[in-house]
Amino acid sequence: MTALLETRGLTAFYGDFQALFGVDIRVEASETIAIIGANGAGKTTLMRAISGVLKSAADTITCRGEAIGALTAPDILSRGVAMVPEGRRLFPSLTVEENLLVGAYGKRRGVWTLDSVYTLFPILKERRNNPATALSGGQQQMVAIGRALMANPDVLLCDEISLGLAPVVVRDIYAAFPRIRASGASIVIVEQDIGQALKVASRVYCMMEGRITLSGRPDELSRENIHTAYFGAVRHEPH
Repeated sequence: MTALLETRGLTAFYGDFQALFGVDIRVEASETIAIIGANGAGKTTLMRAISGVLKSAADTITCRGEAIGALTAPDILSRGVAMVPEGRRLFPSLTVEENLLVGAYGKRRGVWTLDSVYTLFPILKERRNNPATALSGGQQQMVAIGRALMANPDVLLCDEISLGLAPVVVRDIYAAFPRIRASGASIVIVEQDIGQALKVASRVYCMMEGRITLSGRPDELSRENIHTAYFGAVRHEPH
């Protein structure tokens, strides 16, 4: 059966530096995938490659069987893959509502409109005329998610959306995920908080040094296996 989104043998480079080495992941319809790993593991690079920010060989990334690896970021967005970038990247000169409307420029049809985003995150309706970057960090993250949803994606890529946010705020943001998935979208989250990732994910991929070191359903993975995949095997020096 054809996956909604798949990478096969995906590599990525920054100049001469190779950041990804043969990465294989698979995303099915209406599921949540978590990509975990320490800083520098290659998680953000993977998101940048899938979303077209980094160019890849055409057939190393497919969406519904169509090779999209060589496409531009706008072309990949038009095929239903939207990213919430690390650091949010909101437009400081625009209001909350104007930032949200930027996400709809591709005019892809679907359930996500200003009204449905405001239903998901009611605080944004109250703040809709405020400059987006004047909001709290958690509210800015909601704007970034809402902007991506306005593109009516089939796959929502979320890169480190809990970074720097208080646990109560993170909980509120993750509480929106079931409704996003119920709308028909699959979610791929990059997350350093292993516990948070295991709570929401259908399947988990762990990365280390640009490679997938472990994958499976959360209930299949032991803490020890995850720890080894996340940090690498501990070497004991002989006495």
